[in-house]
Amino acid sequence: MTQNYGSKRIVVGAHYGLRDWLSQRVTAALMAIFTIVLIAQVLFGAPMGYERWAGIFSSQWMKVLTFVVIVSLAWHAWVGVRDIWMDYVKPVGVRLLLQVLTISWLVGCAGWAIQVLWRL
Repeated sequence: MTQNYGSKRIVVGAHYGLRDWLSQRVTAALMAIFTIVLIAQVLFGAPMGYERWAGIFSSQWMKVLTFVVIVSLAWHAWVGVRDIWMDYVKPVGVRLLLQVLTISWLVGCAGWAIQVLWRL
């Protein structure tokens, strides 16, 4: 005897949305902390110039925090853009191409930002 009620949709990746939601919140919190630290250093320091700006990022703890924020920003952007592609682009080939281009762009931007950071 078969049952003709309920959803016939195959559900895969249980708690997938919860993981994305949590990663968005954690990365946003890290970026907010970084912003507060950076604003405090800019407001409560000497007059701003190149030497002062480079001095902010010269300490190792600030480089590590900035590195974590760069990675967090890339991950935050990836989760958001990937969700947009999954929700609004239905052809699988086009969606895959857009996702590959997005990953390439984000990795390139993160690599460039880290290179700039370690040059200071």
